Amino acid sequence: MSFNWLFGFPMLVLFGLMLVPLTNPSKDASSRTCNPSWICEPPWIVRTLPLKRISICILHCGNKAPLQVLTGWEPGERTMPSHASTKEAAGPARRHEKYERLVAVARSLPRLKVAVVHPCDPSSLEAVLEALDLGLIEPVLVGPRDKIMAAARTLKKDLAALIVVDAPHSHAAAEKAVDLVRTGEVEALMKGSLHTDELMAAVVRREGGLRTARRISHCFVMDVPNHSEPLIITDAAINIAPTLEEKVDIVQNAIDLARALRVENIRVAILSAMETVNPKVPSTIEAAALCKMADRGQITGGILDGPLALDNAIDLGAAHIKNISSPVAGQANVLVVPDLEAGNMLAKSLTFLADADAAGIVLGARVPIILTSRADSKLTRLASCAVASLIADTQRARLSLPEV
Repeated sequence: MSFNWLFGFPMLVLFGLMLVPLTNPSKDASSRTCNPSWICEPPWIVRTLPLKRISICILHCGNKAPLQVLTGWEPGERTMPSHASTKEAAGPARRHEKYERLVAVARSLPRLKVAVVHPCDPSSLEAVLEALDLGLIEPVLVGPRDKIMAAARTLKKDLAALIVVDAPHSHAAAEKAVDLVRTGEVEALMKGSLHTDELMAAVVRREGGLRTARRISHCFVMDVPNHSEPLIITDAAINIAPTLEEKVDIVQNAIDLARALRVENIRVAILSAMETVNPKVPSTIEAAALCKMADRGQITGGILDGPLALDNAIDLGAAHIKNISSPVAGQANVLVVPDLEAGNMLAKSLTFLADADAAGIVLGARVPIILTSRADSKLTRLASCAVASLIADTQRARLSLPEV
């Protein structure tokens, strides 16, 4: 009875994989080898392809088709950083060219006058002092003086040169910080160790808040490894289920942000689960409406296309496969998500699965609002301040224009 290569050969391979031990993860990937003697008779040729987490041997066995075999795995490598310290400590540090460029441009601008709201723990106060030392901001600390000083003592820092505005608790600190904006003493707000909704409640209040005619929205400026330019994702933090009317402002805020970041060609992808308009999927209809509104001049400053699925919004190959021809498809730099849930999951997926960094900023109020997290890396916090500085610089330039 002859050997059936079509069915028997794959079974031999699987049986062999169970017998072969994993290579030593401490060895360099390029030094891994495999012994194919258990698969086929000589003559055979082995080529080892070391990848980031696995090693693949390609076996050329006589006249038979090449066979790819998994031979190594690196269980010691980091897969999901749980917080900034883990992220920074594990493995060789990667370069953050996109954030570094942002910070470099911001350092060339005048220091941003920022009211820091309730910086009462070492983490939030440290973020402020890092930006101060780099020349990005001129902070005014607003909150309970005793708690702020206690945080400074923990960090072994002297705050004698800084202005501290005493406020009894976080709500009062948010209200006093808003008042500093209204009187023109500061040009931006920065979240400290209070909840975001406490800060935003003071910002959006009808009387004495910082509302404008524009809807307030949130943007992440994301530094994604191996992606050529920063990605702006909106709205992943404030507007839960925005209407079409609200999405107009969300898109315009994101375009204005991209312009402040010196982006030359602003390409906005309105995301959905598919790239065709489907009456049963409301986000596809709203995406098509937003694009037509841009055609009519109701949204300005960028090129819009949608609906687009995520793959054909950021990958040219995926766009070509779907025969989508537009200046946005495959090369979008602004991603507008259907709702907060989709945006939050997208941003966190990039952060925890793709090792991306996310600098958060709130737009649509009188001044930019810097939202940082205790889990943010040092560079991410600096990038958030740099983004706010660039936005404030754009606002200063607009105010300096003579009236016609």
